[in-house]
Amino acid sequence: MSAQPNAGFAREASRQILAGGSAGLVEICLMHPLDVVKTRLFGFYKGVLPPILAETPKRAVKTFAIAGLGSGLTEAIVVNPFEVVKVGLQANRNKFTEVPGNPHECALQAQPSTMSYARHIIKTEGLGLQGLNKGFTATLGRHGVFNMVYFGFYYNVKNIIPVNKDPTLEFLRKFGIGLLSGTIASVINIPFDVAKSRIQGPQPVPGQIKYRTCFKTMATVYQEEGFLALYKGLLPKIMRLGPGGAVMLLVYEYTYSWLQKNW
Repeated sequence: MSAQPNAGFAREASRQILAGGSAGLVEICLMHPLDVVKTRLFGFYKGVLPPILAETPKRAVKTFAIAGLGSGLTEAIVVNPFEVVKVGLQANRNKFTEVPGNPHECALQAQPSTMSYARHIIKTEGLGLQGLNKGFTATLGRHGVFNMVYFGFYYNVKNIIPVNKDPTLEFLRKFGIGLLSGTIASVINIPFDVAKSRIQGPQPVPGQIKYRTCFKTMATVYQEEGFLALYKGLLPKIMRLGPGGAVMLLVYEYTYSWLQKNW
């Protein structure tokens, strides 16, 4: 008698994993260039592999969890090493060196691959909070706050605004709620994002670590650059996570609906 309920649970779990994973993959592929813009205006798809490796399973797991703080903190533990590699690759500008024997010509240095850069971090800085897991507390704050606002807002507003029988209007309803959810969550959590980028990115003076911990980094940025500096990169972040939030939820809901009918 217990075989049928177990089979039903496994099928439902598979549907949600496939729908959530698809949502994360599509959202990253579409919106990754704007994530790079947030770090710097160059090389739109540099560092795309780490977020794909992290986001696809992350979104799949998130669909099981209660939307909010707990899921954000959990996913931060998983994605932080990928974030360290991603930020490092995005911030790594192309460098030129003189061609031997011809000081008037320069050659472009090859950029490291994702795996070689990750191995370099582990070899030189280790796996700890100063190496592959630096910026861990800032990542916890970024993901925890974002998910708490994003999912809390989405599910509350979704229940308030009635479902529309017209497919086009229903699509716009879901897109609008997802867009607004991603935008509001981005505005609220960006100070954590700024701190994370400062900690994980290149330090102002090579060889000297200025940005170490989340809240100390926020305080340093505020004292030296002013309040608005905590909101640097807000526009490209909203441009990415506003539509990205809408895309992710739409892909999830329509993929899950298709799987329910066909699998």
